[in-house]
Amino acid sequence: MAPTVGGNPLRDPRDRRLPRLPDASALVVFGVTGDLSRKKLIPAVYDLANRGLLPPGFVLLGFARRDWEGHEPFIQFARECAEKGARTPFREETWDRLASSIRFVKGSFDDDAGFDRLAAELDSLEASHGIRGNAAFYLSIPPSAFPVVLKQMERTGLADEKAAGGWRRVVVEKPFGHDRKSAGELNSLVDDVFGPQDVFRIDHYLGKETVQNLFALRFANTLFEPIWNSQFVDSVQITMAEDVGIGTRAGFYDETGAARDVLQNHLLQLLALTAMEEPVSFGADTIRAEKIKTLRAVSLPTDLTSYAIRGQYEQGWLAGERVKGYLDEENIPATSTTETYAAVRLGIETRRWAGVPFYLRTGKRLPRRVTEIAIGFKQAPHLPFDATDTTELGHNQLVVRVQPDEGVTLKFGSKVPGTAMEVRDVAMEFLFGEAFTESLPEAYERLILDALLGDAMLFPDNAEVEESWRIIDPLEEFWASTKPFTYRSGSWGPAASDEMLARDGRRWRRP
Repeated sequence: MAPTVGGNPLRDPRDRRLPRLPDASALVVFGVTGDLSRKKLIPAVYDLANRGLLPPGFVLLGFARRDWEGHEPFIQFARECAEKGARTPFREETWDRLASSIRFVKGSFDDDAGFDRLAAELDSLEASHGIRGNAAFYLSIPPSAFPVVLKQMERTGLADEKAAGGWRRVVVEKPFGHDRKSAGELNSLVDDVFGPQDVFRIDHYLGKETVQNLFALRFANTLFEPIWNSQFVDSVQITMAEDVGIGTRAGFYDETGAARDVLQNHLLQLLALTAMEEPVSFGADTIRAEKIKTLRAVSLPTDLTSYAIRGQYEQGWLAGERVKGYLDEENIPATSTTETYAAVRLGIETRRWAGVPFYLRTGKRLPRRVTEIAIGFKQAPHLPFDATDTTELGHNQLVVRVQPDEGVTLKFGSKVPGTAMEVRDVAMEFLFGEAFTESLPEAYERLILDALLGDAMLFPDNAEVEESWRIIDPLEEFWASTKPFTYRSGSWGPAASDEMLARDGRRWRRP
């Protein structure tokens, strides 16, 4: 057993099965009354408390413009969010413990006095809760507000670890910039204020258990890794489909679009995890090193007209209800050319993946909400079989479902019972909900906990963000002079997307 320094002498620090508790610390949430905080962050903090994963000295400190006097209105607000959004059962004893450590500071982002009050409140928590200067700042705010908030934190010394006497970290939500140049400028600003090792760029997809299960699927089994290459794999499809429209995000979405909102971060991260080489360990640096090598090897198609398709939803029917088209949504200009659907074929120029196309697609107002990675294997030659024996047999497939119905499906050919030699596709399924008694934690639970622990394994770094923009920028430049294809709400996207795969002799998998 490896020696320990402090803490429990009977605990092996290498044993990651045991719960890891952060240091006594504060989680400071900017924009704490917004949608993300209400629906995800506050419920995740409650669930962590309910699971016993927060330290006794933990404090949730909210910062917003609400005209609340004292801490009680925010405590009541947080309770309502936890009761409505928590994954685990609501327990009064858990809430009472957590509520005693919830604080609120009123202020706006350009309000010097508000940030001065925030700094004073953090100082006072030293005495009342023993946080020892430790604080993580969660920027649940529009990206355009990042610079002013970061400069306020620099002015007040909130990011100064030496003055605080403990660690200071910042958690930044996507999108991180709107192109490679702006991402680089923002990286420089954040790193100047906090330092690269203290910046946690959050991509909530990386917090999902099914995404992390890719590591186990590939590297803990000898069954898959030997065939995880161009010798056996025909193509890879990564899909993130949403059945909803833009909701109340018209201003943000019309400036951003599907490629910047989803393709640049979620889908390219899933691609990197699917295609990366085996790391020497599960440390943050080694995981990031393998992901960045993969992203740097990504190549765009030379014929963007045929292999980079974008679309915009029109009115249609979804779940038995008639829904608006994108141009009819509230606060969307009638002349908008923003895409709500994006599909692209990418290559990865490595020995493992040379010649294997990676098809990525994302869209809104599609038939169902689903995110999955489908590995399609090359078809067997069927030499012993007559052509009529295999008419219903497709490619072998391994499908990792990220959400919902999290699990893995393996599709392969089997003989149909009877006197004839007829072969058709069958499937074996593994579902997390059936195989394990514990329900899957929300992605934000894992990511908030890791940020408090200082574990950056699931957080993209500067290089990954900028490399992702290297891939997306040429697409955006090409699309700037084009109009998106239209597709009816409730369909699987524009016909041009199906034609893209048909051109290669393939078709999209129907989730």
